[in-house]
Amino acid sequence: MATLEIRDLHVSVVTEEGPKEILRGVDLTIGSGETHAIMGPNGSGKSTLAYSLAGHPKYVVTSGTVTLDGEDVLAMTVDERARAGVFLAMQYPVEVSGVSTSNFLRTAATAVRGEAPPIRKWVKEVKQSMLDLEIDPQFSERSVNEGFSGGEKKRHEILQMALLKPKIAVLDETDSGLDVDALRIVSAGVNRYKEQSQASGEGVGILLITHYTRILRYIQPDFVHVFANGRVVESGGPALADELETNGYVRFTGAAAAV
Repeated sequence: MATLEIRDLHVSVVTEEGPKEILRGVDLTIGSGETHAIMGPNGSGKSTLAYSLAGHPKYVVTSGTVTLDGEDVLAMTVDERARAGVFLAMQYPVEVSGVSTSNFLRTAATAVRGEAPPIRKWVKEVKQSMLDLEIDPQFSERSVNEGFSGGEKKRHEILQMALLKPKIAVLDETDSGLDVDALRIVSAGVNRYKEQSQASGEGVGILLITHYTRILRYIQPDFVHVFANGRVVESGGPALADELETNGYVRFTGAAAAV
């Protein structure tokens, strides 16, 4: 069982005009088996939160804490965070020319698990996961994300999650650019891994960042948080997402700007 605790997190980025604060005191707790949806307008800091948790060097934490089961996440390097169980599915997955998908996945799994998975068991595990996500097996020999469509890249992110088995999965606008079929497949992959993790007694905690409610029709959140002006301005249950779908973010962005 895992718990990610974010307390009064402030994060800045360096611009030509100097440091610019993006996150202005984020408080959030994500427990095992919980799905938290963060919704908010463009520029509110949602992706900054995701990349700060993963350790992107562009984002500078100026104050606050992030702990995973009491361990200081901010003191960890990027690879240490991954090995500790923090996973980021990127909004814009990058291409890695010259590195095959199969080698990438096995190397990543070896680093996270602490030893290379037995080859026969690994091949079976990868084939089943690719089948579940409707990924052509030939993709395993192609360079990572090179020439992949947007939907294929997003499915590959979920494939990584299924194989690396994180404690906390941060999904940064995973629904962005997906058509209806790809959204269904990707969402089913997320739900499948959550169910498997719960069956194993661990239970992944999911932080789902999105603009829209359509993915929440497939991935049911336990909690919905409204993000505006670099902080969580309101939290609630699934009904809060319905309110946002109907009325938008105006009520919340005005309140955040006044703080």
